[in-house]
Amino acid sequence: MSYIAIVDYGAGNLMSVHNTLDYLGYENKIAASADVIENAAGVILPGVGAFPDAMAALTDSGLTEAVLKAAKEKPFLGICLGMQMLFEESDEVRPCRGLGLLPGRIERIETSLKLPQIGWNALDILRPNAMTEGLENGSYVYFVHSFMAHPADENDLAAVTDYGTRVPAMVARGNLFGCQFHPEKSGEVGLAMLRNFAKLTEVGK
Repeated sequence: MSYIAIVDYGAGNLMSVHNTLDYLGYENKIAASADVIENAAGVILPGVGAFPDAMAALTDSGLTEAVLKAAKEKPFLGICLGMQMLFEESDEVRPCRGLGLLPGRIERIETSLKLPQIGWNALDILRPNAMTEGLENGSYVYFVHSFMAHPADENDLAAVTDYGTRVPAMVARGNLFGCQFHPEKSGEVGLAMLRNFAKLTEVGK
């Protein structure tokens, strides 16, 4: 049976994603080895914490090559820090290279509002894609972050939110998606997005 792999590199909130996919009825596996990623129909890269720590943990896990390969070949979703890791570089803590799957960099949110941004905020969908199918513009999703992406290619920017400044909320390019918010913690809107992602993988319930 086909399944969605959730990358386990020791630095992600993977159990909440795993539990949500279980709740939705989609076959999924915690992936701590390259072969589980390679054999998956789709891959989710979760992430919490600081960018350099997460990249070091991913490197130490030995899964980087499998993650890069999967992102180029099958439906792939980065969540929160997992989305930020898709980009070339981050300024968090210290300059650190990312996966380089999307051009651009990660920088601290320049806003007069309190950081981290924690809570619900509305999505302004700029470029509808397979994951936003059926969603209304202005739908609320749940954020927890202090840093944001600066995509070098505006066409990669799928949705933004307002937090005293324009904050990229979602990126999309081909089969590659990234959500700065947590779909697994975003109620019915987040569940709908994860269903849409699962449809892309053709993983049956």
